[in-house]
Amino acid sequence: MHFPIHDPRGGAPAVDDRGLCELTGARAVPKLEPVRPLVSAVIPTYNRARDARIAVATALSQTYPEIEVIVVDDGSTDGTAEVLQQEFGDRIRVLRKANGGVSSARNHGLAAAHGDYLALLDSDDEWLPTHVEAQIDLLERRPDFGMVLTDVVAMDEQRRELDRFRRRDILPEDGDVLRWVLRNPALVPASATFRRAVYVDVGGFDETLRTAEDLDFHLRVALRWKIAVVEQPLTRAMRGHDGLSELAQTYQDYVGVIESFVEGNRDRIAPPDRDAALLHAYARNARGFLCAGDVREAVRCAVRCARRARTGGDAAVVAKLGADLAKTAALRAHRSLLGRCDVDGR
Repeated sequence: MHFPIHDPRGGAPAVDDRGLCELTGARAVPKLEPVRPLVSAVIPTYNRARDARIAVATALSQTYPEIEVIVVDDGSTDGTAEVLQQEFGDRIRVLRKANGGVSSARNHGLAAAHGDYLALLDSDDEWLPTHVEAQIDLLERRPDFGMVLTDVVAMDEQRRELDRFRRRDILPEDGDVLRWVLRNPALVPASATFRRAVYVDVGGFDETLRTAEDLDFHLRVALRWKIAVVEQPLTRAMRGHDGLSELAQTYQDYVGVIESFVEGNRDRIAPPDRDAALLHAYARNARGFLCAGDVREAVRCAVRCARRARTGGDAAVVAKLGADLAKTAALRAHRSLLGRCDVDGR
């Protein structure tokens, strides 16, 4: 049996310059810092060698010490994996797989991760140095929360700042936020860190969706877990730069995800929230389809939006949408007459 040693002069026994206890001659045991939980950063990539180098560098530059960086090369043909392996060596894990899309790549990385916490980072996005530390500190303080998000700075392809996505604009409170996520499920994967238990509970990303898979994931997490916000712009995300056909697919997937989620969880979503979710989805996507040049689909969404209006606030949303559609239609007609009709409505 071992008993604590007390210095008769009071306080802890003194230690000499050799690290030995003056009373016993035994070597003093250094005080150990507590081990912090491991965070796995999952970075899917496809033919983005240049961008991926930047993303990986920001992950490795985190102030949080316990982090593994996993890059999933989704069948790249530009040597992405080789470039990253040569530059970063054994500081990262590079997993290669046949091309299957971003959801497949994310899921592959999540399944291979060792961390207690899982953090997402797309290969054309960036983290500021305190991104992980701020999120883990919050989750460690609030064990009943499953996921944490940050504010996001949107940037263009030259990485110039465009604007800032403030989470509090759509999530005014922390906790059970499903009613707010239903109205605007924008996630920005690079801003999200969640517990491994969340991934085990809700699963990964839906690989049947070409786009809007992040919205679907956000909704599924919000249905079952509390979500918090770090009100700092610790994520930089590149604004989408796909063609108009891809934008149209995104809008179609967006509407489909909302409709499917609301219908599949009717017993867990209050009727006013179901209507609000659909109204805002149809309104947002009416504008999106119009920007993509699909006027017919824009009008169809606007009509469906109007049918979901229940309150004065809803009526204002519908009125604003109608005015926007009328203005855009008038501009298109005018440009058509001038022989300068373009596809983006501007």
